[in-house]
Amino acid sequence: MIKRVGNTDIQPKHKATCHCGAVELEIDLPDGIVDPRRCDCSICRRKGAVVASALLSGIRVVKGEALLRFYQFNTHQAKHYFCSVCGIYTHHQRRSNPELYGYNVGCLEGVNPFLIPNVPVNDGVNHPADRQ
Repeated sequence: MIKRVGNTDIQPKHKATCHCGAVELEIDLPDGIVDPRRCDCSICRRKGAVVASALLSGIRVVKGEALLRFYQFNTHQAKHYFCSVCGIYTHHQRRSNPELYGYNVGCLEGVNPFLIPNVPVNDGVNHPADRQ
């Protein structure tokens, strides 16, 4: 669990925004940033974000809900949300655990995800949900 990144303390309710500020989220992070990671699946390779998880009830759209769009592919279980103005990926409902959202750590106010040491890469190419 990460409670501080650089000069930024991770708040129990932390603000997250897209690049242009049209979409604003409030994310419940009582334990800080838990289990930050990258993924090498086809969409994550392209977006390159460091993600962490929050409960579905732990992310609230404060502003710009009408501007959010989502994208689904392959199994159509995960919903990848992004701002329709600036295109920044903000969060996604996870297919490996639909009770969780993955959120873009880089959208957290004041947080530079490049300052988080040793971020592991998950094997999304061989996703457990794809195995029979």
